[in-house]
Amino acid sequence: MKAYERLLKYVVVRTPSDENSETVPSSVCQFDLARLLEAEMKDLGLTDVVLDDQCYLYGKLPATAGLEDKPAIGFIAHMDTVSDYCDHDIKPIVTENYDGGELKLGTSDTVLSPKNFPHLESLKGRTLITSDGTTVLGADDKAGIAEILTMIERVQEEKIPHGPLCVAFTPDEEIGTGASHFNVEQFGADYGYTLDGDTEGEIQYENFNACKADFVIKGFNVHPGSSKDTMINASLVAMEINNALPSMETPRGTEDYEGFYHLVSMSGEVAEAELHYIVRDHDKDLFEAKKKTLKLIEKDMNEKWGEGTVALTISEQYRNMAEIIATCMHLIDNAKTACENADVAPLVLPIRGGTDGCQLSFKGLPCPNLGTGGHAYHGPYEHISVEGMEKSVEILLALIKEYTEE
Repeated sequence: MKAYERLLKYVVVRTPSDENSETVPSSVCQFDLARLLEAEMKDLGLTDVVLDDQCYLYGKLPATAGLEDKPAIGFIAHMDTVSDYCDHDIKPIVTENYDGGELKLGTSDTVLSPKNFPHLESLKGRTLITSDGTTVLGADDKAGIAEILTMIERVQEEKIPHGPLCVAFTPDEEIGTGASHFNVEQFGADYGYTLDGDTEGEIQYENFNACKADFVIKGFNVHPGSSKDTMINASLVAMEINNALPSMETPRGTEDYEGFYHLVSMSGEVAEAELHYIVRDHDKDLFEAKKKTLKLIEKDMNEKWGEGTVALTISEQYRNMAEIIATCMHLIDNAKTACENADVAPLVLPIRGGTDGCQLSFKGLPCPNLGTGGHAYHGPYEHISVEGMEKSVEILLALIKEYTEE
């Protein structure tokens, strides 16, 4: 089976995770895909296939005879999708020989356009897979799953020599908890790669340091006609807090290694208001400085409006795995060589986000990220090319060869 054929089979199984849930997995629907994959892994000849009660799925492909002493290399992808644009059935559409121009998605008003996505011109002549424009496609990260299992099938059918190979598929990556209950010991790999990036050939090992920052503002509500020097409007204080942040340090105003404060949501009235941010920076010192800025704003607001008016909670999320990968740069060097051997230009780029590998690297499994060939994730414009997926599989096969020949 081709990687894209697997993708078409997987994306119709809806698996949105739920950030408001307190269960693991956060949505029971993720088991629907996990059970399908569990059966497929067994059919492909993987051993030690285990689906645990938290929806983590593991399997192994024992080494070719004589190569048992080679490093055990693991490949990881996640089963969940974002919940946005995922409230009804997903209908993938295959467009052959894409002309590089505007592409209307199904009968919706959604148009995939080079004006918004300039890279589309480079996909001219390829076969594109999209949704019908009303949902996500789900290539993030079901493309990664499809490519890993296609690689396993190729290894088996073509009798490609290999060291120990480990496979795992995780739940809840999109809500930041995909690695929280990952059993590194059961996985059994010395090193890992997540397949959760964009363009084929991407190699990523520098991610954001990340935290959440939540402000709760307590106002004082009295009749507006007699509120002189008395009323504290919590919503106005919330606006004041946001205005105290650097105006250009937002996702829209930053790129590459530049960090940001991102206002995810807000709510409020006179008596109470809330602001919810995510804060990101690749540089550890700049990240700490951003947290200090938030704490200073809390202090200043309480001095101005009265102690207890503003309460800030900072919750750490993940750290930059570059400090771990720096001790085993063969992961990056071999990935670059694998790309070149698959006739793909390696693209070593920082991650402006996070993956399961960020947390796994700090749990003892160094784990950079590789591209899958997809683009415009997390919305109805999501798309991936058949050719990009095929190249990603070739890169995985070349990567296995690098570790076999070490």
